[in-house]
Amino acid sequence: MNKLEVLAKSKFRSSFHLNNKMKDYVKDKEIDVIRKHAYDFVNSRLKVYNSIKDGKQTPMRQTHPVFIAQHATATCCRGCIEKWHHIPKEKTLNDIEIDYIVNIMIEWIEKECQK
Repeated sequence: MNKLEVLAKSKFRSSFHLNNKMKDYVKDKEIDVIRKHAYDFVNSRLKVYNSIKDGKQTPMRQTHPVFIAQHATATCCRGCIEKWHHIPKEKTLNDIEIDYIVNIMIEWIEKECQK
């Protein structure tokens, strides 16, 4: 079972979906631009652990497809990344971990846009 299948079994994680406006945004910008946004968000908000902001750095509202993907894939804060993806929250993320996080978000976005 892959990670997205595991996350889909969570009532909370499976409650997140892209609305039509966000799907149109993804189609308009194209997935490479969305991937760049994801890298930017991860590097600026999650790469280095910040205990004061952890759990508050990713908006819950329908503001950007990557933010919704972060909640759906449990990559929204370092606590969720540690719990669901087993990457210790207090260490700085390396390039391999950042790639993993971005790739799982992009996979989720692509699946959402097919619905």
